[in-house]
Amino acid sequence: MKKNFILALLVILVAVASCSFTNKSFDNDDKDKFLLELISYVLERGHYEPKEVNDTFSSNVFDDFIEVIDPTKRYFLESDIREFEKYRFMIDDEIRNTDIEFFNAVYQRLMVRMDEAKEIYKEVLAQPFDYSIDETIEIDYDKQEFATSKKELKERWRKQLKYNTLNVFDDKIDNRIADANANGSLNADAVMAFNEIPSSIDKAAIEEEAREVTKNTLDEFFDFVDDLERKDWFVQYLNTIVEEFDPHTFYFAPEEKERFDIGMSGKFEGIGARLQKKPEGAKIVEIISGGPVWRDQSLEVGDQILKVGQDGEEPINIVGMRLEDAIKLIKGPEGTVVDLTVRKVDGTIETVSITRDVVELEESYAKSATIDAGNEKFGLINLPKFYVDFEDYSERNAATDVAKELERLKEAGAEGIILDLRDNGGGSLKTVVEMAGLFIKDGPIVQVRSSGQRKEVHEDKDERIQWDGPLVILVNELSASASEILAAAMQDYKRAVIIGSKQTFGKGTVQNVIPLDGIVRGNEHGDLGAIKLTTQKFYRINGGSTQLEGVKSDIVVPDRYSYIDLGERDQQNPLGWDKITPADYEVWDGYIDFDDAVKKSKDRMATNEQIKLIEENARWVKEQQDENLISLRYDDYISKEQEAKKRAEKFKSLRDYDSKLSFSSLQYEKELFTQDSVLREKRNRWHQDLARDIYVEEAVNVLRDLHQNNIKKKESELASVNKG
Repeated sequence: MKKNFILALLVILVAVASCSFTNKSFDNDDKDKFLLELISYVLERGHYEPKEVNDTFSSNVFDDFIEVIDPTKRYFLESDIREFEKYRFMIDDEIRNTDIEFFNAVYQRLMVRMDEAKEIYKEVLAQPFDYSIDETIEIDYDKQEFATSKKELKERWRKQLKYNTLNVFDDKIDNRIADANANGSLNADAVMAFNEIPSSIDKAAIEEEAREVTKNTLDEFFDFVDDLERKDWFVQYLNTIVEEFDPHTFYFAPEEKERFDIGMSGKFEGIGARLQKKPEGAKIVEIISGGPVWRDQSLEVGDQILKVGQDGEEPINIVGMRLEDAIKLIKGPEGTVVDLTVRKVDGTIETVSITRDVVELEESYAKSATIDAGNEKFGLINLPKFYVDFEDYSERNAATDVAKELERLKEAGAEGIILDLRDNGGGSLKTVVEMAGLFIKDGPIVQVRSSGQRKEVHEDKDERIQWDGPLVILVNELSASASEILAAAMQDYKRAVIIGSKQTFGKGTVQNVIPLDGIVRGNEHGDLGAIKLTTQKFYRINGGSTQLEGVKSDIVVPDRYSYIDLGERDQQNPLGWDKITPADYEVWDGYIDFDDAVKKSKDRMATNEQIKLIEENARWVKEQQDENLISLRYDDYISKEQEAKKRAEKFKSLRDYDSKLSFSSLQYEKELFTQDSVLREKRNRWHQDLARDIYVEEAVNVLRDLHQNNIKKKESELASVNKG
């Protein structure tokens, strides 16, 4: 359906664009203006709920763009903002006339102010900080106005840098005290005020070291900023305009589109290493299990790539090059060879040839484990996202992978399944419809409506049921979109018990990714990227939207983010909630007493001490987040730190919790461990985390109750047959 929708939208857009753009805009050699016009055109004709581009819209773009590029108000002066004010109600006119005067004015001034900021932080960090004086910093930047003078701006930088350095200073003091403790010269439990720190510990030298750490961090930050080109800042401006329509409509520059595709498919063509820019080259910070570098074993974490050559050609020096440009040279088609000149961790320099291959990001994919719960065995499937290869659906996707894991768990003797969708931000609509069909005979899964169109009902038409046993779905505040479609459908059918946060994220909209190159003819501007466009809203089969309201759990379990503002309702410019007519469906009849299982769980949760501690922790996290006035006096700082440590110590037991459940990998994965020690270690850590997870423990309890219900139901049916 998704591909068909994109095709239909492209046909409409291309048909009109051919008339509207060819003569008018293709003569314009300014790619920025062309992109602005093209994206505005697509938004106006393709968005589910297009906005009127007027003075209000203009004012919102003005405020949001300034906030995006200077959120902490440490670059622009009040005089700059006053100067920009003349554009506040002109941006809508600029969009219509494909003018970018506002962007140019802000960008040019930002470059000046950033150059000045480099000098400011170096000057500030050249002088020692006095941690004995009483002063504070407000870190709720929304409450601040822009500095009225360069002197005030420098003072703002001074406080911010002192705040950043204070934590480093405290850590270094703690380390020196710990060293002294090891020698028995200091009391290990002592909490020392600034003036009580013994003279054997050189506070001045430590303070200087702390400033150097902060300076190095800022040097790296501004080195990254220096790598940004004008086009990168313009993409920020375009997205400020685009996101006024809704928080999920987004413009992808060509490089970003590639990263999005990798994220959705979980694979790319390359050498299988994650890199970080360093002054002396690109440093390898992670080797991806199963990739070419991992198989070849000629490179290791910490090695630095200095030059890149293409299969025997003259190598190109990448020292000082933008990381994105270096990665373009290193990546390439499957089967091709790249020659890397590398400085090894031991300082030696050598050239290593790597044959590129398709690299799969294993952590993006579904994984499963068996749960040994005494005399019973259950299965758990963790699904990080609803992944798919948009170019070829027959390739690996979330629905087929979950189907495979279900079969494997059945073979392993699982009597109930936990599907963990916590932190799953969604993905492919097609995969979620297919996945829901694994748990029911047939019927509607989700309803979708395009702007001004009648609703479409997406159904499971396959009467096969992959899993007809007890099912629990775990969710939290970050379970969104496709996760909410699956959870909502299973809840409406009463097919699964939903355990988790009070509600899920609340994203009830559908996006389609539209390549902009496909909309225009005779493009002379190079790759135009793509726009992720909100084109539809989806609705539960009961008729309600998940937009804003999310899916409310059958069994609400607090977590540490229960009181933090998360979710669609906390985003800028979300679409509203509404409802449509319900679809025709029948509730699942596989459970003899669904409501009884839910009630038993709620009763257990109400008296569980661990749950009470999680609730208390959540309230404390909220308190910490709301504290925005921070003391820069060392004694006050360590006093707050000690208080926080005492509270944190109380909550440490949350990580020490032991459910007494045992988790194991399936046999096929155990066989992989003989060749992949990294995968084995990842799974061991995952299993340890699951054993400490009270949500999983309660899901197992619910599965037990549902399993007993199933047994009673079958016994009742058997007795009825015998009587007959």
